[in-house]
Formats: sequence, structure tokens, C-alpha cells
Amino acid sequence: MTEAVNGPRPYNSSHRRERAELSRTAVLGHARALFLERGFGASTITDIARGAGVSPEFVYKNFGGKPGLVRAIQQASLLGSGGTPAEERSDLAQSTAATGSGLMQQLGRFTAEIAPLAAPILLLIRDAAAGGDADMAALLQEVDAARHDRMLHNARQLAARGFLAPGVGVRHAADIMFSCTAPELYESLVIKCGWPSEEFGAFIATTLSATLLP
Repeated sequence: MTEAVNGPRPYNSSHRRERAELSRTAVLGHARALFLERGFGASTITDIARGAGVSPEFVYKNFGGKPGLVRAIQQASLLGSGGTPAEERSDLAQSTAATGSGLMQQLGRFTAEIAPLAAPILLLIRDAAAGGDADMAALLQEVDAARHDRMLHNARQLAARGFLAPGVGVRHAADIMFSCTAPELYESLVIKCGWPSEEFGAFIATTLSATLLP
């Protein structure tokens, strides 16, 4: 009887991609924790890689260094805690809400969900930029511009649904929403004053209702 000869195992690219994705997730998780604990300047790629169980080369290859890590963490924070990205759920709410007040309540809940994830990273970027880091200063401008663009999108949706009060223009509404979702407001009320996230979200809903709706 002829014995079967075992050839080389077939290359499993999907398994390798899965492992790489798990490693990237581990890097982002450890980088977030380290950045928030030590600050941007005091955190090193070597320490981040060691904590995530990967090589520094893996981090550089996938994220390009600390600024790329912060950008990836910031973008991930905007997804929220649900299976569907928060922006998609926000768009759905804006197109289906029966009343303006009901929509403001939903936007307040989205803010309460996103802010604990996003605000600490935005504050990290702000502080690093204030400390003279040019990459973080550029990233701060980028994320602020993107956030204001998002608020313009939301304001246009409100106007299209007829939810804005007379005299409240789209740009004015966007500026108000931009200010209400600023990380500094979260810093003041939640981090410094100790408000629960739910109370913060309710405050945002009440403020938006009072300033934007008829």
C-alpha cells in the first residue's frame, strides 16, 4: 500500500487577515489606554506594541506612528457602541422622527453614547496640539472641520423636515450643535462636575430643543 504523502498546508489568507485584524484591534485598545493614562508625548510606540503583543514594526506598518494611531482611535470612537455606526443611526432618526422634540431626544442619546468614547480622545488631541505638536495641531483642525461638516448635515436635515424655529438658519443651527457636542462641554459637565452620561445627554437634548425648535 502506498502511503499518502502530506504536502504543504494550503495558505489560509482569511485566517491571516483575521489574526492581523485582531492584532490591530489590540493595538488600538492598548494605545487608547496608554495615551489617556500618560498623554500623547509620554506614550511610546515600543510600549504600545509591547502591551498589544506585537512588534513596533507592526504598529508603524499599520498606523504609521503615533499620529496615525490617534486618528484611527478617534475614527473608531465615532462608531459608538452599537453594531451600526452611530452616524447611520443618526441619519435614520432624522429621516423618521415624528416630531422635532422626539428627534432632539434621540440626538441627546447619541451624544451620551458617543461622547464618553470620542471626547477624551479629542481632548488628548487638543492638549497635544497646545503643547506644540504639529501633527496633532493638523489633526485637530481636521477633526473639528469634519465635526462641523457633520453638524451642517444634521442642520440641513432639520431644515428639510421643517423642524427649525423661524429665524434659525442652517448655519446657526449647525454652530449650536457643534458647540453642544464640543469635547470641552463634556469635560466640564461629565469629567469635572461628575454628571452621568445619561444626564449629559438629556441636557444636550433640552438645550437643542430650546435653541433650535419652534
